[in-house]
Amino acid sequence: MAEKEIVKNEDLNKPAEAPLPGSSTPAELRAYYSPLRYAWGALLAFFGISSKTHRASKKRAKLVQDIATYLVLLFGSFLMVYPFWWMIAGSFAATAASNEFIYDLVWWPSHDVLHSTNAQGEVYGLFYNYHYFLVDAFDSLINQGTINVTFWRALINNLIYSIVPVVIGVITSASAAFSFAKIQWIGRNVVFMFLLAAIMVPGPSIMITQFVMYSELKWQENGLVLIIPGMFGSIMTAFFIRQFLFGLPTSIIEAAKIDGAGYFRIFCQFILPLAMPALMAQGLLSFMGCWNNYMGSYIMIPKDSPAINLPHALYMLTVSGSTALQDNLGPQIAASVLCVLPVIILFACFQKLIIGSLMLTGSKE
Repeated sequence: MAEKEIVKNEDLNKPAEAPLPGSSTPAELRAYYSPLRYAWGALLAFFGISSKTHRASKKRAKLVQDIATYLVLLFGSFLMVYPFWWMIAGSFAATAASNEFIYDLVWWPSHDVLHSTNAQGEVYGLFYNYHYFLVDAFDSLINQGTINVTFWRALINNLIYSIVPVVIGVITSASAAFSFAKIQWIGRNVVFMFLLAAIMVPGPSIMITQFVMYSELKWQENGLVLIIPGMFGSIMTAFFIRQFLFGLPTSIIEAAKIDGAGYFRIFCQFILPLAMPALMAQGLLSFMGCWNNYMGSYIMIPKDSPAINLPHALYMLTVSGSTALQDNLGPQIAASVLCVLPVIILFACFQKLIIGSLMLTGSKE
């Protein structure tokens, strides 16, 4: 008993742990920590970090964490959104006199464009850059014989090169993916691995061969070089759709076979509606690639051909255009806005369709 009492007395003589907020704080224990350490602990507790002197509440810690998270997200959103906003604001700016604004941050369209005049004394107006690009820029180059395409012809060419290969190519890729995912045939995996190995071949390495082949087929002058090859699908598109089809229930195909449906009917009536999320996602990505396919038109189609696409036509404006156009960045930035506008409209129109089509994949095995 005496030993236990001695141990208890020794425990009482030990310095107590640091007092926590909300607990009793004896006056004799305050000297255990220096005022600086107390102040530092209070500062950490204010930012939601607990210490030996202070314990931060869970609500404060979550609040500080949420604020830091939203600040990082807002900064990242600014880095992604501001270049597009700068492009819109710059498309309304009067840049004929000076192009120094390209090195500055632009927060609002320039009001000087409303009062600026050109060499003929005509007032620019707010949409002068767009008007000059749509009307005067191409007409001047056509009169010079540099190009043989107007803006609207280049826009129609771009739509044809982007819609026809994408729609037919995605369906072709989906049919190949259905065969690799849901149909059992000899050598299926070997053929699929062979197709995946073809992805490793760099595109520029076969570009000369493609150029010679398409020249012999006379596909360059009429733009078929940007249409027919894409109609046969893409290996990467077939790969992603195949991975999506693995998640679909096989019982649907088996039930359709029992009812006497063939593979073509199964693919059209069951697989295509169920695989709509994957088809839409791959279709949008393919559309963006075809819409911005500047290299394909620049290499495969002659510059004086009326079959060049829109990015190629914009390049011809900046390189072969007049000195006034080269020194004026306003119409060039306005052209960039018009190029990205269809892609933005496409995403806005099909966003609900992509989300709604996810409801079709709710069946289970």
